[in-house]
Amino acid sequence: MEMQNFAPIMFAGLVAVMIIGFPVAFSLAALGLGCGFFAIQMGWFPAAFMSNLPISIFSILSNDLLLAIPFFTFMGTILEKCGLAEDMLDSMGQLFGPVRGGLGYSVIIVGFILGAITGTVAGQVIAMALISLPVMIRYGYNMRYATGVLAASGTITQLVPPSLVLVVLADQLGKPVGDMYKGAWGPSLLQIAMFALYTYGLGLIKPHYIPGVPKEARTLEGWALWSKC
Repeated sequence: MEMQNFAPIMFAGLVAVMIIGFPVAFSLAALGLGCGFFAIQMGWFPAAFMSNLPISIFSILSNDLLLAIPFFTFMGTILEKCGLAEDMLDSMGQLFGPVRGGLGYSVIIVGFILGAITGTVAGQVIAMALISLPVMIRYGYNMRYATGVLAASGTITQLVPPSLVLVVLADQLGKPVGDMYKGAWGPSLLQIAMFALYTYGLGLIKPHYIPGVPKEARTLEGWALWSKC
C-alpha cells in the first residue's frame, strides 16, 4: 500500500466506525493512534513522531482560549432545556403572523438571537425544527422552504458571535478572539438580511408558498404579545 492511499483509507475507516455507532471523539482518537502506529511500522514516519503526542495533548489541554468551547456548549444546553427557544418562536410567530412569510421571518430572527446567545448549532436546529416545522406545514408553508429556512437559520450560529468556530479559528490563526468577533458581525448581519430578502422575494413571486397565519390562530394581541416578546 502506498502512502498516498493512506488518507482515503483513514477517512473510510472513520465513516465505518461512526456508522457502527461508536462515539465520534473516541473514533477520532482510536483511528488516529492506530493509523499512526501502522504508519510507523510501514516506515512512513519515524518512531519519534509519536513521542510528541503527549506534548501536543498537554498543550491543547492547557490552552485557555479553548476553555470557552465547553462553557458555551453547557450554556446552550441549559437554554435549550429551559424552553427559551419555544417561547421566542411562539412570540415571534404571533408578532409576524399577519405578514406573508411571517413564520419564516420569525425563524430567521430567532435563529440569529439564539446563535448570539448559545454559540452552538445542534440543539438550536433540533429545537427550532421540532417547534416550527409542524406549525409551518399546518398553515400551508411549502415543505422545501420550511426545511430550508430552518436549516439555514440554525447554522447562522457558525458566524454570529460568540461562535465556537470563531474561537477555534482564533486559536489556529493566532488572532485575538475579540478581533474575530468584530470581523464576523458584518457578514452575519448580511446573511440575515439576505435570508429575509429571499423570503420577501418568494412571497412576491410565489405567495402560496408562504401564506400568512390566519387571524383565528393569533391568540395574543396588544400588550400581552409585547410583554411575551
